[in-house]
Amino acid sequence: MIGLGIECTAHTLGIGIIRNGKIIANEKDSYITEKGGIIPMEAAKHHERVFDTVLEKALKKTKINLRDVDFISLSIGPGLAPCLLVGLRRVKELAKKLGKPIVPVNHCIAHLEIGRITRAKDPVMLYVSGANTQVIAYASGKFRVFGETLDIGVGNFIDNFARYAGIGFPGGPVIQKLAEGGKKFIELPYSVKGMDIALSGILTNLKQKLESKKYALKDLAHSLQETVFAMLVETAERALAHTDKCELLLGGGVACNSRLQEMCKIMCKERGAKFFCPSNDLLQDNGAMIAFLGEIMLKKGIKISGKKIESVDIKPRQRTDDVEVRWR
Repeated sequence: MIGLGIECTAHTLGIGIIRNGKIIANEKDSYITEKGGIIPMEAAKHHERVFDTVLEKALKKTKINLRDVDFISLSIGPGLAPCLLVGLRRVKELAKKLGKPIVPVNHCIAHLEIGRITRAKDPVMLYVSGANTQVIAYASGKFRVFGETLDIGVGNFIDNFARYAGIGFPGGPVIQKLAEGGKKFIELPYSVKGMDIALSGILTNLKQKLESKKYALKDLAHSLQETVFAMLVETAERALAHTDKCELLLGGGVACNSRLQEMCKIMCKERGAKFFCPSNDLLQDNGAMIAFLGEIMLKKGIKISGKKIESVDIKPRQRTDDVEVRWR
C-alpha cells in the first residue's frame, strides 16, 4: 500500500509518501520572513507556488509513479483557512484525476500518532506547536485534553516575542540560540492554573522588560524558556500522575527545542517514567505524519471516494477532542 500525505495547515507545505507503514519520502518547503510574522494569504500563495515542485521531489526520491498511489491523505484542520484551501483544492484535483480515495486527517492527531514510530505504547502527550498547546491522553475512543493554553499557543507566544524583538518568522530557533547564551535568570510571571497555562501576561511582561532596555535579549530568551517550559513540564507531570501512565511523548514543532526535551527527560527520570520524542523532521509540520495516519485510518475503512470527494471540506477550528478515533 502506497499513500501520499499533504500537510498545509500553516507555514509549511509538506508532502510525504508512505509504503506499508514505512516513510519513504518527506519533502517540504516553508514560508519564512526576515521580519514580522506569518501572513496567511502570503503563506497560501507560497504553498500554491511550490506545490508541484515539492510533489515532484517526493516522487523522484521514491521513484514512484503518481498513479501507483493507493490513497491521498490531507490535513483538513485545524489551521489557517487560506493555506488549508490550497491543499484541499490540489488534493481534490489529484484524487479525481487518479481515481483515488481521500483520507481527511486532523493535523494535531497526526502529530500525536506519528509518535507510534518511537514505540511508545500508551503515553501522555505534551503537544506544543504554534497555535496548539495541550496535554493529551487517549481514553474511551478519543484523545482527551487534560490541560491546555487558555490564550495563545506556546509557539505563537515565542514567535510574537521574537517579532517584537525584531526577529523574523519563525522565531523559535533564534530564541533558542539566544537562550543558550543567556546566563542570568530574570523572574517572570509563572501562570499555571490547575492543568492549564496562560501566556499572554508573560508575553506582556517580556515586552515591557525588553522596552526598558535594562535586560539583555539573551537573558530574556533564557528566562522565557526556563519559565514557560517549567510550566509545561509541571502540567505534563500532573497528567502522568492523574492518569497513572508511565510514558511521556513530545509532539509538535516547539518540541524540537533541546532545552524542553532536556527538562522533560529530567522529570521522567525523577518519577520513573519513559520519555519518547520523534526526530525533528517528524516533530515539525510534515507530510509524512499525514500519510502515516492516513494509512492507519484507511485500513479501518475510513476514506472518501467517488462523487463523495466533493463533500470533503476544511475544518480550521477542529479540536483534538472533537475527533472520534475509530481506528484504535
